[in-house]
Amino acid sequence: MFPGTSRTFSTSPQIELAFARGYDPALELASNPRKQHEARDEYVPWAQHVRRREQTLLDRIIKGAEIGQYYLLLGPKGTGKGTMILDAMQAVEAEGVAICDAHPDLEVFRLRLGKALNYEFNEDTQTSLFQRRDPREAGPCLDIERALNKLEKVALRHARRTGRPLVLILNNIQFFRNDDGGRQMLLQMQQRAETWAAAGILTMVFSSDDFWPFLVMRKIASRMQVVTVSDLSFKDALRASAQMRLNAKIPTDPEDLHDTVSIVGGRLSYLSRVSKYANMREHARHMLAVEKAWLLSLVGLIPDCDDDVMDEQKWSSCSWLLLREFVKQRREDERKRTEALASGELSPEDLDELPLPKISYHKCRQIMTRADFLEDLDRANVIAIDMHHDVMPDSVLLLQAAQEVVEEEGFDDLLDSVRNRVDEIESLHRTRELTVCFTVGQCTGRVFSFCMCPGR
Repeated sequence: MFPGTSRTFSTSPQIELAFARGYDPALELASNPRKQHEARDEYVPWAQHVRRREQTLLDRIIKGAEIGQYYLLLGPKGTGKGTMILDAMQAVEAEGVAICDAHPDLEVFRLRLGKALNYEFNEDTQTSLFQRRDPREAGPCLDIERALNKLEKVALRHARRTGRPLVLILNNIQFFRNDDGGRQMLLQMQQRAETWAAAGILTMVFSSDDFWPFLVMRKIASRMQVVTVSDLSFKDALRASAQMRLNAKIPTDPEDLHDTVSIVGGRLSYLSRVSKYANMREHARHMLAVEKAWLLSLVGLIPDCDDDVMDEQKWSSCSWLLLREFVKQRREDERKRTEALASGELSPEDLDELPLPKISYHKCRQIMTRADFLEDLDRANVIAIDMHHDVMPDSVLLLQAAQEVVEEEGFDDLLDSVRNRVDEIESLHRTRELTVCFTVGQCTGRVFSFCMCPGR
């Protein structure tokens, strides 16, 4: 260490307190609304969470019963990933578990990880007095590496004492930027996850709404298990919504319940929202109108657009090519189901809501004629991509909104006109005019223009 420099870091016993039974910052925040209502003797029906099938596996992971692997929870926003994690932590009173939310700024993530591990990066340096930088000063990555070294010692002692691994949860890793810095941080955490899983001392759980972290992590993954968390099926959504209404002591008409779930689908966040209202069908239609307005504001088509918005319209038109293909596939699925009912192959008792249409990743690139737009649509929650590289609409609600737009009169003509307008603007940008003046003796004033546009 250079003279004039002193550094103090948290010791291992302080990190052990982060995994002790009892208080956890994230768990305390999640349970605070329920505690407030209980203190006022009020009942909060929507605080009761629907138990998903994946909850049993999450409970075993959080308890430390699953050894030798680490996990990636992959699924769209609002399907219940975070809720399942918090419920599993609540069951063990956060013993042996710590959770941290990712952030685009790695300096902020460094502080969040330090808070989750009860690890403080205390620095007291006077090197600037001598115009000398500390040679170990290298940003958040190095500080996080030191914290993980301390955590490894704690995990070794805990595993030898209890025979169970600690659990570290990194929530919403899609918030890391998909650039060199974000990918390097994700790789740094994954390398530790691989090593600790092989040693059986610590299990890491990653959670992501977007698909790109899976593409990054699968390159070196040997012990990673992917858990796909999707929307509930139609029948499960009906049961869950009916239970929410029953807990809330709100009378429910089965026909209204069926129509509402047909609109919003099996997204738990949507079901929890509509179940609070007496007229849930009307609120579901309101949510559909809002979703349609949001979709049009995001990828709305502009006929006769100016060249300043050509790139934006190129993205919008390619997005609608994909959404139109989803709508066509839904129509085809409905036609096949109608034919099956008419022929007796499918009975009305076995009738269930159609699943979301799926198109393979490589096929979507061909439909959109672009390879770089799928990630933007995934980040905007327009589409969802699963571990099998199948692309689907983000939710039933969004598919309904897209279907209303596509089925409007003149939509195909509007889409074709926008694409033609984009081609015209690109053609103008590729066109160059060459002016030549021929002079024989005295200038005749004759000027000839030649168009250098390719193909002409």
